[in-house]
Amino acid sequence: MSKYLTVFLIAMVVSIIMTPFAKRLAFKIGAIDVPKDDRRVHKTPIPRLGGLAIYLGFVVSVIIMLPMSKTVIGMLAGGTLMVIMGIIDDRKPLSAKVKLIGQVACALILVFCGMRIEYFNIPLTAKEILSLGIFSIPVTIFWIVGITNTINLIDGLDGLAAGVSTIAALSLSYVAHANGRPEGTVMTILAIAGAAMGFLPYNFNPAKIFMGDTGSLFLGYMLAAISIDGAMKGATALATIVPVLALGLPIFDTTFAILRRAWNGRPIMEPDKGHLHHRLLSTGMGQRRTVLILYTISAALGLSAAFMSNSKVIDSLAILVIASGMMYVTIGIPKLQKQKSSYKE
Repeated sequence: MSKYLTVFLIAMVVSIIMTPFAKRLAFKIGAIDVPKDDRRVHKTPIPRLGGLAIYLGFVVSVIIMLPMSKTVIGMLAGGTLMVIMGIIDDRKPLSAKVKLIGQVACALILVFCGMRIEYFNIPLTAKEILSLGIFSIPVTIFWIVGITNTINLIDGLDGLAAGVSTIAALSLSYVAHANGRPEGTVMTILAIAGAAMGFLPYNFNPAKIFMGDTGSLFLGYMLAAISIDGAMKGATALATIVPVLALGLPIFDTTFAILRRAWNGRPIMEPDKGHLHHRLLSTGMGQRRTVLILYTISAALGLSAAFMSNSKVIDSLAILVIASGMMYVTIGIPKLQKQKSSYKE
């Protein structure tokens, strides 16, 4: 247990120390977020590149505390490539096509290091529903690229992506420990949690620095990787569903965004103001309250995943229903407000 705490604290402290340096570097290379449209909540230019501190916190902690294995080397290599791409994008935006190619390349690094989703199973039973075989490669790539982009898409408010990533990582670390995964796997997950936590004091509203794509792409990539290694390779029949619950908030938000844009006949990659945080902000809530509500939903989903991993299905489903209800209300709030205003008129 002392190793778990140590790896978490090293990552957190390094992240705290390195964030001011990342801020200075952002100003030097011009990685500044200037509000140019109404989707941005901030009104003044704010430096990006905070993700570099998160990356360094993770790398230093892992190098100090973990033996180098094929899996760890693959995660470090893929994560480094993702950070390089993020730094370039934070300075001068890359096209969606280039970013996708880069994400697939990073996913392939993990695949060739042996990190694959090899089967799906039937929840609440001990039976495999489908052994993927060669199809494990495209399925794993889809999962990694998908989760990477879900974190990138929810990074719209001060502290939101960093806090949700911390909660998800802590949930996944518990699941990995409960499933008897190797000590190194749990420590890797805790390094991610600590690095994200260390950045949060600088990023919580009012933010002094943003993580930028450097941070959101790195965190998404690492959460996708550790969910495969820490939960989907678990021995329980719930191994497939548990990481989906732990990462439920960004997955739901991204899925809803894709369906919303498709329904309205708009490109699925086109930005809009329909995300959960935008809907809560439209009610007049401030950033802090909005973020804390979304933290609560994310924590509820993480708790549901923890209960599910311990086969406490009824408890897990009860919490899941509550969390789902909170998200449903979040979606419906703006519509209810419009109906009320129309009645008054």
